[in-house]
Order: sequence, then C-alpha cells, then structure tokens
Amino acid sequence: MEPQRNQDPARVRRKRIEAGLTQIALAAQAGLSTAHMSCIERGERGASPKVLDRLATALDCEIADLMPPLAVPVSGSAA
Repeated sequence: MEPQRNQDPARVRRKRIEAGLTQIALAAQAGLSTAHMSCIERGERGASPKVLDRLATALDCEIADLMPPLAVPVSGSAA
C-alpha cells in the first residue's frame, strides 16, 4: 500500500532550502522529530493538516506552497 501524501515532498524540501534551514532546524521549529521530517521530505509519510500548518509557519509560507500543484483541466477534444 502506498503511503498517503498530502504535501508535495519536493516543494517542502525546496521551501526549507530557500529558508536556509536544515532538516534538523526545521524539525525543531515545527516540533517534529528529525526522522519524521526526513520521511515527509522523502514522501514516505504524509503530513497532517496540523503538521502542515506548523511547517508553513516555520517556513513563513502558506500551506498551499507545500502542496502539489493543482491539475489544470485540458479543454477541447482530441479528434
């Protein structure tokens, strides 16, 4: 069974790097274990809404910045 992923691991990692934080520092600021933070960035664990809120606060961004991009529907038909 594939783990549930609410966040986009690549976006979480990018925002952390942009903020100049290590995984250890971000985990401490968000009140997470280093192992949990590592699993979130590797996509092995999903982050609950509460954890996403704490990460966004620590990264000074919106929760939406940590989520996968929305799929844009393609209009028209392939005839």
